[in-house]
Amino acid sequence: MSSANGDGEGGAEGAPPEQLALIRESVRKAAAPKAKPRTWRGAALAKELPVARVLVDKGVLHLDRYFDYAVPEELDAQAQPGVRVRVRFGAGRHRVREGRREGGGLIDGFLIERLPESDYSGPLAALAQVVSPEPVLSEELLGLTRAVADRYAGSLADVLQLAVPPRNARAEGKDSPAPLPVPAVPEVGSWARYGRGAAFLESLAAGGAPRAVWNALPGPGWAEELARAVAATLASGRGALVVVPDGRAVSRVDAALTSLLGEGRHAVLTAEAGPEKRYREWLAVRRGSVRAVVGTRAAMFAPVRDLGLVVIWDDGDGSHSEPHAPQPHAREVLLLRAAHDKCAFLLGSWGCTVEAAQLVESAWALPLVAEREQVRGVAPLVRTVGDGDLARDEAARAARLPTLAWQVVREGLRHGPVLVQVPRRGYVPRMACAQCRAAARCRHCAGPLEAQDAGALRCTWCGRDEAAWHCPECGGFRLRAQIVGARRTAEELGRAFPAVPVRTSGREQVLDTVPGAPALVVSTPGAEPVADGGYAAALLLDGWAMLGRPDLRAGEEALRRWIGAASLVRPQGAGGTVVVVAEPTLRPVQALVRWDPVGHAVRELAERAELGFPPVSRMAAVSGTPEALAGFFAAAELPRDAEVLGPVPMHVTEAGRPRRTGGPPPGEHWERALIRVPPGSGAALAAALKAAQAARMARGGSEPVRIRIDPPDIG
Repeated sequence: MSSANGDGEGGAEGAPPEQLALIRESVRKAAAPKAKPRTWRGAALAKELPVARVLVDKGVLHLDRYFDYAVPEELDAQAQPGVRVRVRFGAGRHRVREGRREGGGLIDGFLIERLPESDYSGPLAALAQVVSPEPVLSEELLGLTRAVADRYAGSLADVLQLAVPPRNARAEGKDSPAPLPVPAVPEVGSWARYGRGAAFLESLAAGGAPRAVWNALPGPGWAEELARAVAATLASGRGALVVVPDGRAVSRVDAALTSLLGEGRHAVLTAEAGPEKRYREWLAVRRGSVRAVVGTRAAMFAPVRDLGLVVIWDDGDGSHSEPHAPQPHAREVLLLRAAHDKCAFLLGSWGCTVEAAQLVESAWALPLVAEREQVRGVAPLVRTVGDGDLARDEAARAARLPTLAWQVVREGLRHGPVLVQVPRRGYVPRMACAQCRAAARCRHCAGPLEAQDAGALRCTWCGRDEAAWHCPECGGFRLRAQIVGARRTAEELGRAFPAVPVRTSGREQVLDTVPGAPALVVSTPGAEPVADGGYAAALLLDGWAMLGRPDLRAGEEALRRWIGAASLVRPQGAGGTVVVVAEPTLRPVQALVRWDPVGHAVRELAERAELGFPPVSRMAAVSGTPEALAGFFAAAELPRDAEVLGPVPMHVTEAGRPRRTGGPPPGEHWERALIRVPPGSGAALAAALKAAQAARMARGGSEPVRIRIDPPDIG
């Protein structure tokens, strides 16, 4: 150092003047006070609107409100309404430094608005960070999510988790394409088959807001008809949103829109697309690059600009019900959007739910149906195993596949593929003793035993193999099939028709399409593939399994599943035949024979009106331990016209078996109570339940209580 410094006295005194100036400048900068990262201690605040109102991402009801934060001057430009932010949450009043509250953990949130001053009298914590300057929460989306949270007695933060996809920086950094010009008004096409079909499309193209419940004709034309409705809405300069149950339906509507409008005019929003692609498509919709969206359940919150039409297809499908809190249904969310945005609404299905019938019955929506001549011209022939067949074949009364079914399959295979719908998946999902008919149970956990392909037994609860089963009731060793699954059915049909290929479609592998060559296609309900040219015939087996469920919607759901499968069969004029193996005198079976799902739904609605069941009344389910449930109802201030049904014990989930959504933890004994109110009191009921749950959580209630507004199954 001394030789390098030359003949000076050493240290700073011997340094050249230029170096001394640099040293003094660095010391001066180091002495200047700096804002501590993410606390902004000592930092100046924004000169205008220095207060930010933030919704923190805490999905607990007693924190379902906005919190005020100070805006540092350095974040003034980026901290705009709708952006994602990070804030300190949970600091106490005693942790205040230089007029700013400090401490607490970092948590995500959304900036709702900027204010000149806060209603809060104490010191404010500062915004820690603006995660992204991209405004993802618009005023319209905020209003919709707040309405959904209030309707389902949930928190706004939980609904926003469903409405706004997670951020992807790579997708956010890319520019969205420029919007394309308005397309031309499409031709009426196959909408002419319906009485009001042409008028519905004309109203959409003219900027109107018609509301309709559409009972679609059998066949694959529904996707093209949806695409024409979307195109007519786009021709008016507005946007459109289509929500369908699954990815296969999305692919069909996507292909129809691309064929009609070309590339780049619509976005596809599904979870299967991956986080980056899904967020990129979502941003294109929010930025106004595309005006049309088709997707599954999560797309119901898509931020479409100038929304002119909302569509839901097959609203009775369970996939439309969100499993995460507060568990909204896509149909109800789209109804809220239609009311808030004053846009058109279209509910379409091959069948008809009771909720759809109520929309028409209340004159909120008009029916879009075809004349009976049109229905008879495109629907297949539906046959049942009646008294005449039983007289000719006495064994058909106990047979799973009566003679009529074998004849229809044999004849259908001469002309094309044959669909076989089986309500149960697996090989033999339920076994019983061949002598006393006692159910075969596992020796370790008492779970039901299932037969595998090789004949070995396995417990469906704990997964243990059972090699030496014997009946504890009678000591027998022989087993019989109590319930036959799709794989066993495919095996039996393969032996009966050895020269015909057999394909299966179910939970393990869902087929999208099958060729039009002769083949047997065994499918579980909802997984039926589309056949090129349609199926020559269809068998609907084990109708008792769907009709015998202890649920209010058992008949409605069975008819929906049957019509969904029968709609894939060729028209009666082309030889299409459907055989349903169920009691022919039952109402759902007769509705299928007449192809009258609307009449079945109207009769169901009338009966529910007499009994006071949904959708005529609004209902909520509250479940928990007996002690927690009693405390909840003691503190809840329910509306005067509320009626409490129960509580009744819930099914105990055995250890090792996966529990159903909303079910009790394994081994715990819970009860469930139903609360119903007449029309007009649903909002008051939801508000009362939400207030009671928020007060209970604020007091630190340890035992959980679950609330479900509009439960899909009420027993």
